[in-house]
Amino acid sequence: MTMTLNVPSIKCEGCGDTITKEIKVHDADAKVSVDIENKTVEVDSTMSESSVKQAITSAGHEVA
Repeated sequence: MTMTLNVPSIKCEGCGDTITKEIKVHDADAKVSVDIENKTVEVDSTMSESSVKQAITSAGHEVA
């Protein structure tokens, strides 16, 4: 399932890397694309949307 989430706390590539790594801990096959300028994260994963949101939160970011 592909989902696009607004993550207003994204500031830089490092933020994107942190989010990507945290999602991949839970689903190694997930495809994660972080758009820093638009502050969005697109995730193609077998994880539920709530699980992806929880992973992003665990990485220290907020999901709008």
